[in-house]
Amino acid sequence: MDLRVLLVCPDQDSANLLNLILPEMGMVAEHAPSLSGALQQLDEQGFDAIILDYRSDPSSQAFLTRWRQSCKNRNTMLIAIVDGEFNARPAFGMGANFVLYRPLSAERTRVSLRAARGLMRRERRRTPRTPLKSPASVAYPGAGELSATLNDLSDGGTSLITADRLPPAGKVYFEFALPGQQQLVRLSGEVAWQDSTGRTGIRFLDVPQASRRLIQTWLKQNGSGHAPAQSSPPAATPASDRKSLKQKISLDQSSNSGNRRGERRFPCKLGAEVYRIGSSVPNRCTLSDISEGGCYVEMPSPLGGQSGVEILVRTSEMKLKIRGQVLATHPGFGMGVRFLFRDSVEQEEVLRLLAVLSAGPSLDEISL
Repeated sequence: MDLRVLLVCPDQDSANLLNLILPEMGMVAEHAPSLSGALQQLDEQGFDAIILDYRSDPSSQAFLTRWRQSCKNRNTMLIAIVDGEFNARPAFGMGANFVLYRPLSAERTRVSLRAARGLMRRERRRTPRTPLKSPASVAYPGAGELSATLNDLSDGGTSLITADRLPPAGKVYFEFALPGQQQLVRLSGEVAWQDSTGRTGIRFLDVPQASRRLIQTWLKQNGSGHAPAQSSPPAATPASDRKSLKQKISLDQSSNSGNRRGERRFPCKLGAEVYRIGSSVPNRCTLSDISEGGCYVEMPSPLGGQSGVEILVRTSEMKLKIRGQVLATHPGFGMGVRFLFRDSVEQEEVLRLLAVLSAGPSLDEISL
């Protein structure tokens, strides 16, 4: 079945290019050259995605407000077209799942739409969600532990309510007990959508087998027409587990002399190799979060203890080798590493990588 896309784009050159590429991806575009016409379609029809030619003006903001309030489309994927010099991070903050840069490049547009198509089809195939009301603990890089309430649950995701908005990019980590169960479910996920009422849709990423069994057992018992289960207090979480959750999303607060949290952190997907100091055995890994002072290394079996490590990163732009120290390990997920610079040259190399992540649209759109 073709995916339906609302193309809100007054720029004819951009619209022509997208009208050529979207059918290649199995998407049918409904072109709305004006925002007023798009608002009417937003209220009357449901779409799998919205492509918005975003401008920093009141009309674009009005459209976004109406989109968030739309019963049919408030959970619909948003793809924003922005100027090449526009900082993409605020675009994700306003709810965009993908960003395209003006002037549109056919090659880059195809790459981004191909990735978006995969997510749209996955959302169409997602299993029905079972309603519930259950407390959860949520954590993510740069923040402490937050309280949340789960609204529903499926094998692949959940929706929840939090007092504060969650970051639109990067991993979030969860602990919760399902009604009638004593064991805690622990997993990581990513934000799929957010709305203005505080609701957030989460797509599960890393789910340990034990947690997956707990979810599937509960869904089997409660997901076939049963009335929503009443929430029961979660099992008491040992102090060591609470500490583990907090450590999972932070590096040592003592590093970088007090302004660690002032450093700008970049969610990313950078393929890398990590070596224990003194060993020539490479361990394949992924850097998912990086700043001037450290990074988070995703790998199933992190290196234990206060290990010294060497990380090798290659991109199309550069090759970077940097030493660090393991500060926190989370089996099944990865480890937090603080950089240890031997000289100013190594520090400049990290800054250069951050500049590439900040200014390079290709790294925002493509996981390396």
